[in-house]
Amino acid sequence: MKKTNPKHLFSQAPQQYREDLIRLIRKHSFQMSKEPSFRLSSGKMSPYYFNLKKITYSPEGQFIIGTVMYHKIMELALKPDGIGGLTMGADPIAIATAFVSYMMGNPIQAFSIRKEPKGHGLMLQIEGNVLEGNKVIITDDVVTTGESTIKAINIARDHGLKVIAAIILLDRCEENGRENIERLGVRAHPVLTLADFV
Repeated sequence: MKKTNPKHLFSQAPQQYREDLIRLIRKHSFQMSKEPSFRLSSGKMSPYYFNLKKITYSPEGQFIIGTVMYHKIMELALKPDGIGGLTMGADPIAIATAFVSYMMGNPIQAFSIRKEPKGHGLMLQIEGNVLEGNKVIITDDVVTTGESTIKAINIARDHGLKVIAAIILLDRCEENGRENIERLGVRAHPVLTLADFV
């Protein structure tokens, strides 16, 4: 049987994967109302609702997101040892990206950051194969205030990881999340923003 080069699965133009991601989010994960009727994590109301976990945990979404994220990392010329963030929003993104990176012959380790250290065993707060001194990207599905991304950056730094960037699937552009993240000295790169949907 003829072997298939797995890289061919990911060889579509990066822009097409991005458009596929927008299509999936519009179909499964986005709602809009005339009046602000959706409560944000900050407590404020918004006319826009995103639940990206419907995408990040789906088979098609995993394929598209991993590919989009890998292309974004290459576009930014980043050379991370790992990618991860605060559980659970970041977990499927990191895992999908790690899988695609391996298929492309350029493996990037996935890791997960617990909100609190594990209560038994080695009391770990970071799970995965990253070590002190490794260069990492922090990721998340949606940024509103940036609170979860900021928490992940601070924990990663406390554990000796070098945070070289944050890559977010969607910046809502409503509560200064990107600006809040960048106050830590970490460049935040959204794959999509609210402008892609309204």
